[in-house]
Amino acid sequence: MTDNTKDFSACTSILVGKKATADGSIMIARNEDFKTAWPKHFVVHPHHKSLKQQTFISSDNGFRLELPLISSKYTATPEWTDQYGTFEEDGINEDGVAMSATESAYANERVLGADPLVKNGIGEEAIVTVVLPYIKTAREGVARLGKIVETKGASETNGVLFADNDEAWYMEIATGHCWAAQRIPDDCYAVVANQLALEEIDFADTANFMTATNLKKFVTENRLNSDNFSFNFRKIFGTHELSDEIYSTPRVWYGQKQFTPSIISEPTSESLPFIQKPDNLLHREDLEFLLASHFQRTVYDPLGVGTAEQKHRFRPISLAETQESHILQLRPWLPKEINGLHWLALGVTAQSVFVPFYASLKDTPVEYQKGIETFSFDSAYWRYKLLGILVDPHYLTYGEKLKALQKDLRIKLNHSVHISDRQALKIFKKDKLISYLTKKSHENAALALKEVDKLTAQLITQSTDLSPLNFKTDENL
Repeated sequence: MTDNTKDFSACTSILVGKKATADGSIMIARNEDFKTAWPKHFVVHPHHKSLKQQTFISSDNGFRLELPLISSKYTATPEWTDQYGTFEEDGINEDGVAMSATESAYANERVLGADPLVKNGIGEEAIVTVVLPYIKTAREGVARLGKIVETKGASETNGVLFADNDEAWYMEIATGHCWAAQRIPDDCYAVVANQLALEEIDFADTANFMTATNLKKFVTENRLNSDNFSFNFRKIFGTHELSDEIYSTPRVWYGQKQFTPSIISEPTSESLPFIQKPDNLLHREDLEFLLASHFQRTVYDPLGVGTAEQKHRFRPISLAETQESHILQLRPWLPKEINGLHWLALGVTAQSVFVPFYASLKDTPVEYQKGIETFSFDSAYWRYKLLGILVDPHYLTYGEKLKALQKDLRIKLNHSVHISDRQALKIFKKDKLISYLTKKSHENAALALKEVDKLTAQLITQSTDLSPLNFKTDENL
């Protein structure tokens, strides 16, 4: 990775089935990690019908794809610049399909030797843009992206999350043309961290597995499987290196430790299951905690009480390079216009706030559409980053103030959603309903920014007394 390109977005992902949540919602979530100063915007693309054929051309690697004439409305979080690609990353479309892309991963040299990555194939920067506006179900999303990979090739090894009102899917693109996907069982969840995670593929179970057309034949002909009685995607295509045990598996371990504490495992284990059942039904706040976590209550917490070596042994889930974090929540019991919530936390998750936006909103607040590489106060991204920067050097002094703000805003924003959900159910005209949901989404964002700015001003004022040039005169002199 260089400063001028975005080869990988080293993220952490969560997928949760509808019977694994307390309220029956389906959720997919991810931290987008890249650089400490690289703003994200939040936008709504309107429904659009083209009169002539449109072709997507990547500014990153030249990938080309002819697009359908009709594109659905969808939310997205693109980069502040499209010089290296759009990297729209996550969103929910007008048909209630949620998508998050990508979870960067790595394939082993053996499989890449048989099917190399394609230099001008589809990559992270293009995936959401050429898939999400053109699908009506999560399964359609897997199929569309899979066809693109098989025909155009892939330039990267990636994991992609899909969800709709019925199911959640995790798809892995391993090599230039090989991919597989698994439906998350309704009563289960998955945590993924920069590794190929899918395990046993059941080719006969088409309700729960989808794969590249000739995946099994490719593996057989190239003698890539060391087990004649199993087809373990992770073992065949994945890496199993020391770096995995430092960088990736500890995050999966911590996620499973939080959601399924009854099962004892080790942070460096290479055999952590992809699919896991929670000990208790999960709330959205459980996902918020995990995305903002850094091994709390273990010796590996960089802000904890372990030794210097322990505190920096493993890569935490929340870190300074996070650009944005999202939880895409689909609530099947509500009408289509109301059921999708795009929860968005800009900047470092541990120092930010998840703000709820109804996915059917007409537009986003202007502050969420601004921000360049250098700081500017008119940008929501930079205002959240500023608060974190003020807390960082004085964490013991200001950390509790930040936690208090986050708790207060979680309560207020949760209450706002409860009230607006009930009010929205009383509005029967679609245009009026969308206007109301847009208004409430903007109010949620304004409330969070107002409180963030208030604490920022307080910390700036108090920080003036923390200068190393300060001198406390003895009162008796």
